[in-house]
Amino acid sequence: MLAAQLETPALIADLDVLEKNIALAQTMLAGSHTAMRPHYKSHKCPAIAHMQIAAGAKGISCAKLGEAEDLIASGIEDVLIANQITDPAKIARLAYLAACCRLSICVDDRDNILALQKAAALAGSTLHCLVEYEIGMKRCGVDRPEEVYELVRTIEACPNLTFEGIQAYAGNLSHEADYATRDAESLRVEERLTELVQYLASKGVTVREISGASTGTIQFRGKDTVYTEVQAGSYIFMDMAYRELDLPFAHALFVLTSVIRRKEGAVITDAGRKSVSMDQKMPEFIEYLGHPVKLSEEHCAVYEDLPVQVGDRLHLIPGHCCTTINLYDYLYLVRNGRVVDRIPIESRGKSL
Repeated sequence: MLAAQLETPALIADLDVLEKNIALAQTMLAGSHTAMRPHYKSHKCPAIAHMQIAAGAKGISCAKLGEAEDLIASGIEDVLIANQITDPAKIARLAYLAACCRLSICVDDRDNILALQKAAALAGSTLHCLVEYEIGMKRCGVDRPEEVYELVRTIEACPNLTFEGIQAYAGNLSHEADYATRDAESLRVEERLTELVQYLASKGVTVREISGASTGTIQFRGKDTVYTEVQAGSYIFMDMAYRELDLPFAHALFVLTSVIRRKEGAVITDAGRKSVSMDQKMPEFIEYLGHPVKLSEEHCAVYEDLPVQVGDRLHLIPGHCCTTINLYDYLYLVRNGRVVDRIPIESRGKSL
């Protein structure tokens, strides 16, 4: 069927652009020691995760245990939960999953490490641990190299845990619009991580992986970067928030809408706040970039005279792709204007 025949609002992705974005990210890292470990939160679709693996990604990162369960059940063999799991019931599930694939987890607390060891021992599994280092997010993670070392020692004393490396996600730089600032701050992060690696080496500790970075900073991960994994997510879709950064990736994700009212000075479509997110930036129609929109719960309005008629289809670029994905059950893959597949957004709502 034609994409224009879909009932609206509908979430669609241009498959040609999606594939090009995936390939471009791999090309940007070619020749370096850094691998892609794309973040699942941006698409929540096992089918797309498998596309990324097929294109060369070493594994997939995700934010939640429920997302990891979906990935592993779909056959993904290498998963990183780029977060801490502290609830006892979730730790038990985590330890069981670790027997099913290569599963990594972030840690920043000694008691949590000991709880992970106890559960992994009961499950007969091995968990790979990344110590999270605070490099600007002011969220999770420890602040000083000495704290990292003490956690590494705790991990190394646990027979069912292995020290994998460092989690260092500078999400605070992801949407920094000023290129010079983003470049300079990314260099500062690199310097801090280099100092951490040198400090740990002086203590006899080898850091195998440093995982982090993002869509907004992947371009700074050159051949001499300290990072070994890039956790970029939004690069496959792009959105209005990332549009400001003038990145080399193209828009692939859209909310297809229908014009339902046309009058002098206003155009109204059938997609509102319940259909497209605006938590980071306001969406815009790709057909009319630069024309501000106003959203209510069920409607999107442009208060201008646009050359459209009732029934015409328009494409909204989400303000934030990750939270827009979480509003839908299915994603329609479109090539040359035709629907070629409808894939489930399997992990929609998996916030546990």
